[in-house]
Amino acid sequence: MFSAQKYDYLIVGAGLFGSVFAHQMNQIGKKCLVIDKRSHFGGNVYCENYEGINVHCYGAHIFHTNDETIWNFVNSFVKFNKFVNSPLAYFNGKMYNLPFNMNTFSQLWGVTTPKQAEEKIRHQTLPYLGKIPQNLEEQALALVGDDIYYSFIKGYSEKQWGKRTTELPAFIIKRIPLRFTYDNNYFNDKYQGIPIGGYNGLTKELLKSVEVRLNTDYFVDRASFDTLANKIVFTGTIDSFFEYKLGKLEYRSLRFEHETKQIENFQGNAVINYTQRAIPYTRIIEHKHFEFGKQPHTVITKEFPQPFSNHAEPYYPINDIYNNKRYNQYKELASTKKNIHFGGRLGNYQYFDMHQVIAAALKLAKSEATQL
Repeated sequence: MFSAQKYDYLIVGAGLFGSVFAHQMNQIGKKCLVIDKRSHFGGNVYCENYEGINVHCYGAHIFHTNDETIWNFVNSFVKFNKFVNSPLAYFNGKMYNLPFNMNTFSQLWGVTTPKQAEEKIRHQTLPYLGKIPQNLEEQALALVGDDIYYSFIKGYSEKQWGKRTTELPAFIIKRIPLRFTYDNNYFNDKYQGIPIGGYNGLTKELLKSVEVRLNTDYFVDRASFDTLANKIVFTGTIDSFFEYKLGKLEYRSLRFEHETKQIENFQGNAVINYTQRAIPYTRIIEHKHFEFGKQPHTVITKEFPQPFSNHAEPYYPINDIYNNKRYNQYKELASTKKNIHFGGRLGNYQYFDMHQVIAAALKLAKSEATQL
């Protein structure tokens, strides 16, 4: 199937981790082959252009970081705009600002000062203090009280994880950020934005001098692929790499419904969360607002959480005690494979933000370079 040509690295997955690592190694003269079973590169940051609007095909991806080195790195390939994420929450016919801040508290309770808001939360959390939370519901109630929990957390969390909050472990919510200022900026990070023209420009630049084969599934001809390179960087699910010999890890998946609407502005904001359990989707994204579009039409995406299966994409690792224990067993097994590295969300069974994925890829590349 392939020639006898050898590569220094076979990189399975053309997402951010694989693309960044391939670029860095290519820069120092290492020959890399990147393969991906999808028909496009970029992984989950891939965008498609719908009549002039860049659509985030796998959900909203908003870049944010406090790391100036990472920010300068991505901006060396493509310039970022100044988009600031200020999502809204829809509950019982009303809109509320996120993250939880003085605007939210004013909309919810009519309070106008931080002292009033703090007193309201103190009063609502008082019945739950001093108790050891046994599940997510008890944890959230102890942190923010009834109103915030039942309005914004309970329904959304149950949709997201497919379980009642009383069945979810308390450690899923370790803290809930509360801001006693009128600030709707969702992230506290210094740098934030969207690549001008979408994320495809970033991954295209990263891979422009690297051999990439799309529509290529590593597992279809694994034996042949394993002979092509001295080392493998694997960014798929770690349990699949080991043929599930220690059991399957659990994930949650998403289904996306994209719709073009012949109106200029559908919801007036890039992201609106729908927090009621009765509404099946968790949020609606209006993509043109990521890049301040002025098109006469718009494109929206509804996100529906769903169980993970062999025919769905694994988006969110279920990092409960059971799965983390199993992952640690796979991690120990992986440590015995000296010429194989695991990267990205799936390879590390961990939810990472984009800047964290890039930082990890750069770290691995630097480590590999020092061994030359």
